[in-house]
Amino acid sequence: MPPNKQTILIVEDEPSLIFTLKDTLENEGYETLIAENGIDALKIVDETRPDLMILDVMLPGISGFDVCKKIRDKKLMFPIIILTARDQEIDKVTGLNIGADDYITKPFGVKELLARIQARLRRSDNYSGKKNDMITLGEVTLDLKEGVVRRPDGDVELTTREVEVIRFLANYPNEPVTRKALLENVWRYEFSSNTSTRTVDVHISKLRTKVEMRPDDPRYLVTMHGVGYMLKIS
Repeated sequence: MPPNKQTILIVEDEPSLIFTLKDTLENEGYETLIAENGIDALKIVDETRPDLMILDVMLPGISGFDVCKKIRDKKLMFPIIILTARDQEIDKVTGLNIGADDYITKPFGVKELLARIQARLRRSDNYSGKKNDMITLGEVTLDLKEGVVRRPDGDVELTTREVEVIRFLANYPNEPVTRKALLENVWRYEFSSNTSTRTVDVHISKLRTKVEMRPDDPRYLVTMHGVGYMLKIS
């Protein structure tokens, strides 16, 4: 049972599944909130920041994908686990690319869902530490709470994915982080021989233009050849 009650927002329109999820989670010591459509879910998020959201893809009104995207556009970073009845790779990839943290395909086992919830909440606790909200890299300050890079030549906005990349690298300051680790923990892809690490390289290249004053000669977001990347924090 969680030491302090954490709140989970269930966004689902199937009554029997709502009942099962609510009963299971409350028996585990979580508080629950219920929304049966995307509009109500967004209202609840605005009024009460949940610790985690369980979000069905197929909803009346606006889809779960749209709900997820709107939440991430607001720079809200609580974990989102997508539920989908369609065991199709494109649905999973779409959800992860717009900012979902995990997905689970219906029907699913309660123990599996609880394990995923616990894992995402632990990771969220690690990311939410105040020590990681403000990072200074020479003349540049990264305000991760606001999603902004404060530079001498003007502020630059960070995407949600870029914030996640920085937070993950900042958990291992001055240590090399592999592309595989970034894919698994930021993009949430299951790493395999078919998964391209080029995705990471492209995002790092774009991120350097924001956090480095001389991106062609980086001092802080550096490449570790044959390994991955390192965020140098003094």
